[in-house]
This record gives sequence, structure tokens and C-alpha cells, in this order.
Amino acid sequence: MVAKETPTFSFCDQSDLPLWVQLRDRMEFLINSGFYEPGEKLPTVRKYAADLHIAYNTVSKAYMGLERDGYVTTVRGSGVFVNDLDSLPREGDRVDALVEEFVKSCLKEGMTYDDVPKLVSKHVRRMKRSHEEK
Repeated sequence: MVAKETPTFSFCDQSDLPLWVQLRDRMEFLINSGFYEPGEKLPTVRKYAADLHIAYNTVSKAYMGLERDGYVTTVRGSGVFVNDLDSLPREGDRVDALVEEFVKSCLKEGMTYDDVPKLVSKHVRRMKRSHEEK
């Protein structure tokens, strides 16, 4: 089987999302769209990094995110392979994982468990006001 060309990708410098998240989301799209098919081996982290002119660690983190969310499986010594879409977690599971990751990040920044809901409430109120003003 001939390896596919690495798809082009434009990163958004104005985005609040880190580069690895943008790449992870793009790769999720490529898997969901069928560009990468179940069982297909993804390009190596080094190849993806070289082709996109980005850091190896950025691609590695994106791959780890895809694996955490069930899109790919790493087979030591063989590579990273696309999982069957039917085995993906339900959308609610993904949101739960995002919330858990957010809370852990807040705790690492020195916040307490009691601080987290206050922070979220503050931002929800601000976003709601902004939305209602439109």
C-alpha cells in the first residue's frame, strides 16, 4: 500500500486553541470524513512534523489526544492505526473528558475545587450576556 500524502493544514494564529489541539481536531475530521480509514496506519509523528513544519512534540501530543479519545491505537514498534468509528466514545463521554481535563488544569494552576465552579459560572454569565446583546 502506498502511503498517502500528508494533508495540508493551515494553523490559525489568532485561535485560542493550542497548535496541538488544532492539529488533533483536523485529524479527527480526517478520520470522521473517511480520509483515514479504519485500520489504516497514520504517518509517523516525525513525518507529520516534517511535512507540516511543526515541532515533533506538537504532533506527538495531537496523536496522544486522538488515542485518549479512542480515534487511534498505538501498536508499539508498528505505528499508530485508525480505530473503527463504531468504537468511538459517545459525545457525552468526550464532553466529560474535556470537563475533567479542565478541572485538572485548574487545580494545577493552584485553584481549589470550590474555585472551579465559581470560575465557570463567571464565564457562563459573561458569555450569556454577550450572546443576549447580539
